Amino acid sequence: MSAPLVLDDGLQFGLGVFETIAVEGGHGVLLQAHLARLARSAAALGLGELPARGATREAVSGYIRAHCPPHSACKLILTQENLILQNRPNPYGPERYDRGFVMDFSAVVRNDTSPLVGHKTMNYGDCILEHRAAAAAGMDERIFLNTRGQLAEGTVSNLFLVSGGRLYTPALSCGLLPGVLRDYLCRTQDVEEAELYPRQLGEFQECFVTNSLMGIMPVRKLGEHIFPSRETADRLRAEYERDIKFL
Repeated sequence: MSAPLVLDDGLQFGLGVFETIAVEGGHGVLLQAHLARLARSAAALGLGELPARGATREAVSGYIRAHCPPHSACKLILTQENLILQNRPNPYGPERYDRGFVMDFSAVVRNDTSPLVGHKTMNYGDCILEHRAAAAAGMDERIFLNTRGQLAEGTVSNLFLVSGGRLYTPALSCGLLPGVLRDYLCRTQDVEEAELYPRQLGEFQECFVTNSLMGIMPVRKLGEHIFPSRETADRLRAEYERDIKFL
């Protein structure tokens, strides 16, 4: 769903935004939450209101029903002059959940002072290059630290840690994208947003990462630290997947 592309500030300077929406059985999971985040970012970048741009729930749902396989994803890209909808595969399957992620830390520092850090913009090069580098190094994901040495986020994920059954996640002030799955967990679970440092990893029994396509992914190892449990991540994932058709 796109007209011929216009060479605007989105294509020239990355001043555009996008959302990647999980599709299950013809249903865009948490679609309204994705559109709400898109609307906030579009307002911040001066891209107009979503209804006027044609990025409505009805339009996206119609595209998903017509073009997206049952287990897949829909990508929506919005710039000053362009609206693009695409279908794409969902790369996360049962074997990855069974194995759990192995992650390390990125040498690239997340700029928590950037006005773009809280928006899912087309300025996404750091994330993509580091995600590819992690795969080349045999890792599933890499975690960015911010300019103060605090845990921020993964290249394509938000980070959660568990201690004594309590959930912790880096605060938005640490410089990270407020993920749709992150927001879902913060709304439905007792989650403490905190400033966290790598040296504290030994205080936690569990770790997991989230994004819209993977949902809730257990982590076996981050850097040199091995997490002995995945009980909370498995429970939350089962609850999320049970309710996914209603979200």
